[in-house]
Amino acid sequence: MEKIIKRPELLLPAGSKEKLDYAIHYGADAVYLGMVDFSLRAMRKGELITLDNLKDCIELAHSFGKKVYLTLNIFAYNKDIKGMIEASERINDANPDAILFSDFGVYNIIKRYMPNIPLHVSTQTNILNYEAVKFWRDLGAERVVLSRDLSLEQITEIKNKVPDIEYEVFVHGAQCVSFSGRCLISDYMTKGERKANHGNCSQSCRWSYKLVEETREGEYFDILENGQGTHILSPKDLALINYIPQLIDIGIDSFKIEGRTKSLYYVSAVAKAYRKAIDDYLSTGKINEEQNYNEIVKIGNRGYTTGFYLMKPDSEGYSYDISKGLAGADCLCVFLEQKDNKYKVLTKNKFLLNDEIEVITPSECFKTKVIGIEDEKSGEKKELSNTNDISLIKLSTNPKDCAYALARTIGVKNLR
Repeated sequence: MEKIIKRPELLLPAGSKEKLDYAIHYGADAVYLGMVDFSLRAMRKGELITLDNLKDCIELAHSFGKKVYLTLNIFAYNKDIKGMIEASERINDANPDAILFSDFGVYNIIKRYMPNIPLHVSTQTNILNYEAVKFWRDLGAERVVLSRDLSLEQITEIKNKVPDIEYEVFVHGAQCVSFSGRCLISDYMTKGERKANHGNCSQSCRWSYKLVEETREGEYFDILENGQGTHILSPKDLALINYIPQLIDIGIDSFKIEGRTKSLYYVSAVAKAYRKAIDDYLSTGKINEEQNYNEIVKIGNRGYTTGFYLMKPDSEGYSYDISKGLAGADCLCVFLEQKDNKYKVLTKNKFLLNDEIEVITPSECFKTKVIGIEDEKSGEKKELSNTNDISLIKLSTNPKDCAYALARTIGVKNLR
């Protein structure tokens, strides 16, 4: 009997309406987003998602036949419960395809005030075993997001024991040093001002630490790990792109990418890479591991690890020398529109006349050369386009369609 392989959902973060739009066009089947007050990722710049634009965002995704999951996954205080009750009518009207939650009080609010919206259980609930899955299934959940602390073997056993519910797993992005993201370090180090489980994590696991001996006040010693640095709590980023076949074979329903506060380039490039890996395996039964890896190293990262999926992480799973992700390729510009044989672009990082660049679109990826740069308003010819400039550029090779096109540097720097 021929084995039936189920097409999994590729789930991308949408930190803004613009990122939602790009994620969908670069291959997402669904996106997850959170409003300012009830999300574990509080955006500090750019277009925020609020009750006022939530419905517009969801309708945009629905117009392309894609799904939107709303995250209400904070651990809620009394004032948050009151706020959710007040917001419930507008959330119902916005019509998300599911609500992601972790707090039992929030669960009660959803069941009471938003009973027709499907329930997805957040990884914050630390789902590590099949009895926990049964518990949430029996309470009406349609999907559980399994803990990142599970191995492929453990996930397989859970799936086999409880097949009548959907499973979502993280496959790419930043990891917390804490257990399933339930972190108290940020709260402690900021004296309660930056609560990690309330959307305002200070990322204190990314800080650089020194050692002090209690009888030698004022004497600080570097904490060294193989001479690399002092970021002793900073995990590398998760990347399971080359384990897509195993996850599909297990029968995972949704592959989740972390990163609602990441850049437009990150969302687009990671969606494109994982979309291709999934489609390659479904159509040919194979993936190109080298090509997959070459694509994801062009995206900002702290080095990559497979986390707990293959084995318990050791010291190789930590990024001791840096706290922030370094891009393997710099995003140079976002294409805004075509004007005759020129392209209006918003510059993200400086590029020069005659530079070779790589253009990516939802359907293409190719190298080309910048053969002309002009000031968008005056038409004055320029030798470079600076960060935040809006310029008109000419290319030696043009994209078939510049909608959603981006340009980046060629090759890989900061290989980790």
